[in-house]
Amino acid sequence: MARRQHKKRTHVGANNGSSNTVPANPSASRTPKSMVIRAGAGEVGASVSQLVKDVRRTMEPGTASRLKERKTNRLRDYTTMAGPLGVSHLLLFSKSSTGNTNLRLALVPRGPTLHFRVEKYSLCKDVQKSLRHPTGGGKEYLNPPLLVMNNFLSPDIDDAGRRAVPKHLETLATTVFQSLFPPISPQTKPLSSIRRVLLLNRELPKSTSTASNINEPHYVINLRHYAIVTKPTGLSKGVRRISVARRTSKERRSKMAMPNLGKLEDVADYIVDPSAAGAGFTSGGESEMETDAEVEVLDTNRERRSSAKQARVAYQNGVGTHKRAVRLVELGPRMKLRMTKVEEGVCGGKVMWHEYLSKSESEVREMEEVWETRKREKAERKLVQKENVERKRNSKISDGKDINVVQEDFADDHAHYDSEDWDSERSEVEDRNKHQ
Repeated sequence: MARRQHKKRTHVGANNGSSNTVPANPSASRTPKSMVIRAGAGEVGASVSQLVKDVRRTMEPGTASRLKERKTNRLRDYTTMAGPLGVSHLLLFSKSSTGNTNLRLALVPRGPTLHFRVEKYSLCKDVQKSLRHPTGGGKEYLNPPLLVMNNFLSPDIDDAGRRAVPKHLETLATTVFQSLFPPISPQTKPLSSIRRVLLLNRELPKSTSTASNINEPHYVINLRHYAIVTKPTGLSKGVRRISVARRTSKERRSKMAMPNLGKLEDVADYIVDPSAAGAGFTSGGESEMETDAEVEVLDTNRERRSSAKQARVAYQNGVGTHKRAVRLVELGPRMKLRMTKVEEGVCGGKVMWHEYLSKSESEVREMEEVWETRKREKAERKLVQKENVERKRNSKISDGKDINVVQEDFADDHAHYDSEDWDSERSEVEDRNKHQ
């Protein structure tokens, strides 16, 4: 009779920890995470939907690549889940009734929010078709891109001594874009992990006198996305073909096969005349690759075998280094963004700057008073709401109800609180404890 088997392992409870413990907040980590969302999923159209997919690919790996929106989803749904998931940025693409494509870049949970109009854009597939030798095998997206920003702070002022965009708002926009990706430390970041470049170039106004014109854009950003391609220099085409074939995977080895040297007596015959092995005729111009820039890098195999100190000394002495040509190949997408508005909060708050509207000092003071009144009324409503919940909890405890049931009801009563409300209460408590 066969021996009956018994389960020796079912659920691993020890590794998961107690079910009553509160999980750590993933937003505490400094790695930025983002969500690229279609606001009104059924109304933006196929072209904008593909643009959203391309932007998600650009934001990898710190983004929700497989996010599925529904027509019934609202902004509140995403802001509610941003806290538990550790999301720090929201990029919302929408389409207005007039056909304009808009982008809102918001920091959660407190803002601010930058509003842009997407004046022009090109999808990745269109960029790939325009290139003679496109690239993008997939390994480029395993690490975040290198962010390059240009002309984000403008030194020019108009004839009246005013800027088209205030200085503090330019600094704010710079900080928001810098926080999209984790900072790169040259001392600890491996050079081989930087494979992409995201270029943000701001177009400065042509002249300060025309910057006050409503038709002249004040803040325009051109976005480009490139892959970094490096190739060894100083090698002939034949030697480079052998080097590439040796490092090529088995799946691609059929296209870039090792040249047949069986009919030659010595490998020097192939180096002198690559056409002898069926590689075709080469000219003198093909021996050196046309490059944009040449850099000296340390040999990766030597770097693995040696310690960091030995590798640094070897690099300073020029031992184990070789020259490589650096070239940028565009991946897409392309976007031309025109900033129209900056506001506090997440897609709803006090307007800090508007491209088309300007207010006098008295109107600004009135607006400040309105927002202070709203903030005070909201704080009063929160206080009354919290007192009601506490009174209900104490009454249930006094009636002799089970403490576990009371805690569940207490959690249900607080479920309607916004994450922003909880964050504001937490910050108030921390400030109080700090002053004490």
